Amino acid sequence: MASRNGAAQGTAGVRVRTRGEVPEEDLAYLRDKVGSALDRPGLPAVTGEVRIARATASHTAAPWSAGGEIRIGGDLIVVHDEEPSARELADRLHDLLRTRVDRLTHRGEAARRTATPPPWRGGPAA
Repeated sequence: MASRNGAAQGTAGVRVRTRGEVPEEDLAYLRDKVGSALDRPGLPAVTGEVRIARATASHTAAPWSAGGEIRIGGDLIVVHDEEPSARELADRLHDLLRTRVDRLTHRGEAARRTATPPPWRGGPAA
């Protein structure tokens, strides 16, 4: 069920682990955001882990932190962030993951586009 102090929960092939006191509603929101960022049709197998930590020190400016390594097919996505609240961390993590997944999927499309070959390579004659 819910993760507390090192327990894990699967989300779209990605484990969400916590350290420190993380309320259930914040954990559910974090899992939803990570899952929605990686829920895209046509992606290869998605596996990995996202670690969420809440600092116990009250004087910390950004007590919530996240770090993760997610493997999509043969590619690795690494994310790190620190925020003052769990909601802000979840939203920022969602943005980071979505941007990196977009970059990963569009990189393959750009690599397949090639310029017209020159005439000595069998391209059209000028």
